Amino acid sequence: MLSIGEFSKICKVSTKTLRYYAEIGLILPNEINPENGYRYYSIQQLEAMLLINRLKSYNFSLEEIKSILKLTELQEEKLYLELIRKKKEIEKQVQESQNTLEQLNDDISNLKQGKSIMSYLEYIDVQLVEIPVMYLLSIRKMVHEHEFAEAYGNSFSKLLKKIKEDHLTIVAPPLVLFHSEEFSPFGLDAEFAIPVKEYVTGTRDFNPGLCLKTVLYGSYSGLSSVYTKQREWSEKEGYEINNALYEVYVTDPSQVSNESELITEVYSPVKKKSLNT
Repeated sequence: MLSIGEFSKICKVSTKTLRYYAEIGLILPNEINPENGYRYYSIQQLEAMLLINRLKSYNFSLEEIKSILKLTELQEEKLYLELIRKKKEIEKQVQESQNTLEQLNDDISNLKQGKSIMSYLEYIDVQLVEIPVMYLLSIRKMVHEHEFAEAYGNSFSKLLKKIKEDHLTIVAPPLVLFHSEEFSPFGLDAEFAIPVKEYVTGTRDFNPGLCLKTVLYGSYSGLSSVYTKQREWSEKEGYEINNALYEVYVTDPSQVSNESELITEVYSPVKKKSLNT
């Protein structure tokens, strides 16, 4: 048996932490002396503590670790699936960090050359285009920002299922229209849509008309910069937004291995400002 101090020293975990782990039922002392309350751990518990520390290093929460340790059956299978899930999370974080590092290097390079840190906006192209009417099969709902990826997947899965059932013909990539007038913590009024050839029950006309168009290559984090550049362009050229903004997802985010492969078309329907405004 090992005293709590010895166990703490071997595993490099403070006695305070060990007591907290016992409180939440993560790892309990093998024995507690009823007379003095001293805590003792078995040699076998050293490996359990090593596993806890290892999972913590992978950013598993204590609750997640606790649920894994509680399993008596299929623990290896459960652990395998959890590690795969965590691996994907970390890979995404690494990619985001890499993108941030590249952006940071670009900013440093621009400043060294005497350019503004915002000079990257000069390379965002804005075109004025006329978009013809199309038929949309769509689902409209309020979506919180952190739920958008899930809502995207679920909504388009339902739309694709209906398209298959009704033998409809897809004529363009999926898009999302944003009907909200402002960003809200209560969610965005978003319409997930797929353009189809047939006009049938459940579809609707969509006539964007005159639009500002910008193609974004890479991470969706660049969308705010695109919208900023489009607003600056419209202000300079005397146009104003007159309908819901929308994004066309040329590449399916679930089918790319790197955010740099994403291609998104951004559209802002506009009209010429009247002379007395």
